[in-house]
Amino acid sequence: MKLNSFLLKATIVAALGGLLFGFDTAVIAGATKALSEVFGLSPASLGFTVASALWGTVLGSMLAGYPGDRFGRRDSLRILAVLYVLSALGCGFAWNWNSFVVARFIGGLAIGGSSVLGPMYIAEIAPARYRGRLVGLFQFNIVFGILLAYFSNYALGLLDLGSVEWRWKLGVAAIPSVAFFLMLFGIPRSPRWLVKKGRVDEAREVLRLTGEVDYEQDLKEIVESIDAEHGLGSEPLFRSKYRLPIYLAIAIGMFNQLSGINAILYYLNDIFERAGFSKVSGDLQAVGIGFTNLIFTMLAMSVIDKLGRKSLLLIGSVGTAVTLAGVAWIFSVKQHEGILVWLLVGFIASFAFSQGAVIWVYLSEVFPNRVRAKGQSLGSFTHWIMNAFISGVFPVVAAQSGAAPFWLFSGMMVLQFFVVLFTFPETKNLSLEQMQKKMGIH
Repeated sequence: MKLNSFLLKATIVAALGGLLFGFDTAVIAGATKALSEVFGLSPASLGFTVASALWGTVLGSMLAGYPGDRFGRRDSLRILAVLYVLSALGCGFAWNWNSFVVARFIGGLAIGGSSVLGPMYIAEIAPARYRGRLVGLFQFNIVFGILLAYFSNYALGLLDLGSVEWRWKLGVAAIPSVAFFLMLFGIPRSPRWLVKKGRVDEAREVLRLTGEVDYEQDLKEIVESIDAEHGLGSEPLFRSKYRLPIYLAIAIGMFNQLSGINAILYYLNDIFERAGFSKVSGDLQAVGIGFTNLIFTMLAMSVIDKLGRKSLLLIGSVGTAVTLAGVAWIFSVKQHEGILVWLLVGFIASFAFSQGAVIWVYLSEVFPNRVRAKGQSLGSFTHWIMNAFISGVFPVVAAQSGAAPFWLFSGMMVLQFFVVLFTFPETKNLSLEQMQKKMGIH
């Protein structure tokens, strides 16, 4: 079978949630300085302002499974699109610090929810042999959104907008958010969700339209996997038979953040400034780093279904550990700042090629149909809570010692190598139902 336009369109629209997720996450990097001045923030309260969106993502990822199961993946994404619009307008028109933090928090809810429902929808509509690449499109869009945010910050910075520049930087996200909302009216529901709700004929039609050759057989496997528990369409996640997928979701979510990726992306301009670069060159270097992120994510997507998820994680662990140790060393000896940019580029490349490309794909694969929404929420929640914690603490620790956080991140990547090597199963080329059997879950 080859990719048809129906499947591609549904994937691209669902993955747009990833674009807004990336844009919203990174756009703050170009406004940290202005926000500190406008609202008179200390390093700790700046940490809180940046993390306010992250506490929203923690809550959004925890709660997304519920509307995802009740109203369906697609319809819940529409609700999230509305939240994205409200957040962008709220940040752009914020009248004081409190209103700004509330608007960032609402945006966080949308990002957290998207990180669960976007990949889940794509995994449930995609055939096994394309699943890695199609779910990977969500990660590609996150990265594209990050690059777009850095570029938009750079471009708006050239327009000389003066004191309202930061409002434009944050408010401009309303435009793609409205587009996302409208486009969600042109895609089908998830076939696996339809089966769960007993709407088997509609599910058959969606599978047929996605170009699945043996769609009757596929439908049969989905129905069996959902009915296997004597008609229990859904059940509690925390049961001993789900031990392995729960462990995998928590491990991949934690290590993703223990690489320091988000702390580095949020405070990129500050890191460059500490190493002695000016504002505009900092903005421009951020664009370079965003571009590297995009190229290596594309590279990983092209091989994820061939090399597999596990190999990519192992390759990336080595690359991230080495480059982070280099960054820590530069901050320790306080010289050779010229190679800092190249080490950060190497780090981003290694991360994008491994953890970045794998996490959302892996989380959407390791749980059986019956608990996928809850399981994916758990993995995503772990990722966001670690993210909020690390990003809140990073500016405070980095102000004490520039090198310390990077030594820690590097050590964690060495640990990740061995954890993945000895405990992670490979999931490439298996249907979601075969994956369930491979893990011994009946």
